[in-house]
Amino acid sequence: MILFCDTSALLKLFISEEDSVVMLRQHADCTGIAVCRITWAESMAAFAQRSRVKGANQPGLTQARSMFEQAWPDFAIAEITQPLVEKAGVYAEAFALRGYGSVQLAAAHNLHEQLKLPLTFACYDRRLNQAAQLLQLEVLP
Repeated sequence: MILFCDTSALLKLFISEEDSVVMLRQHADCTGIAVCRITWAESMAAFAQRSRVKGANQPGLTQARSMFEQAWPDFAIAEITQPLVEKAGVYAEAFALRGYGSVQLAAAHNLHEQLKLPLTFACYDRRLNQAAQLLQLEVLP
């Protein structure tokens, strides 16, 4: 099973927070992780935002970011193309999604259609998960 992670799900593999154990278990059970190219930028923004919080565990964040950067080459990357963003635009309107969320969903859906392999959509956004289910994607319970 391929585990397609949006940014909220992927970061749980590197930063200990609610549901990190669930994601670590899913990661152990999958054959590979797929992400959208924009996940890099979203993740870097999340690391930077966390580091600006007063009392943040700076050494822990530095280590988490380093682990993320080292793991990145092992992920299957869904590239951003014009057809992908057009599909994302349709999803944004149809499912009332935010911009990057709709891009993540379009990337996961395209990958699922192309690979014809079991794919689970990992995300911690209720609306995005509902949209994924409507598109017949398996989502984390």
